[in-house]
Amino acid sequence: MPAPLDFGCASQTPLDAVLPAATLQQAARLTHWVCENAKSCRAYLKRIDALVPLAAPLQAQDIRELPRHVHKKGDHAGGTAPAWNAQALLEPLLHGHDMGLVSEAGMPAVADPGSSVVRAAHDLGATVVPLVGPVSLLLTLAASGLNGQSFAFHGYLPQDSAERSQRIRQLEASSLKTGQAQIFIETPYRNPALWQALLATLQPGTRLAAASGLTLADAAIQSRSVADWRRQAWQPDKHVPTVFAFGQ
Repeated sequence: MPAPLDFGCASQTPLDAVLPAATLQQAARLTHWVCENAKSCRAYLKRIDALVPLAAPLQAQDIRELPRHVHKKGDHAGGTAPAWNAQALLEPLLHGHDMGLVSEAGMPAVADPGSSVVRAAHDLGATVVPLVGPVSLLLTLAASGLNGQSFAFHGYLPQDSAERSQRIRQLEASSLKTGQAQIFIETPYRNPALWQALLATLQPGTRLAAASGLTLADAAIQSRSVADWRRQAWQPDKHVPTVFAFGQ
């Protein structure tokens, strides 16, 4: 179940402006959820209830949180370590209940936790249905002018400045070789530091895009060469979620 992209923002987008009626109706009939955070899930359900009455009041909704280690380390352990098994969260499925998976913003399991829940649902023989809604990565890519036929999402870049610059150079070299667009995100308060690192590290001819506050009234999506960016005074807001992308 996708969520609007306004989590943590000063203003909110009307739900019916970013989510189809069928998605809202499907959410309203569910009474069992897996989420990142129960408080934000209830707040989201309250917004849905204002448009489409919920099948059960908030107090009666069964809301289960993903464990914190999944938030921090992700759903995939990698290497030889076993992936976390989320089947225990899906017990209501075994009793005939449909369940919803929701993150705090955007599409769960895409640049957010939740893939472990999807895997577990498949393993239990459940039907998995992705509902229509906003996905910040794809909105950014579509508006960037970068290669939509070949792209990669890298999550967060290293916080250490030297490691971050090295990683940026590695991704740029890959883009120069393959034409692949490189997409990544950052915690909003680190946006300005990342932006300065990109301008200092990337080659002048590389195209760099930034998409801030997607779907909000004050959304800003800009894409130009690094050389052009260096002549600008613009930098991303440290309070607004931003997706970054660069390539050829």
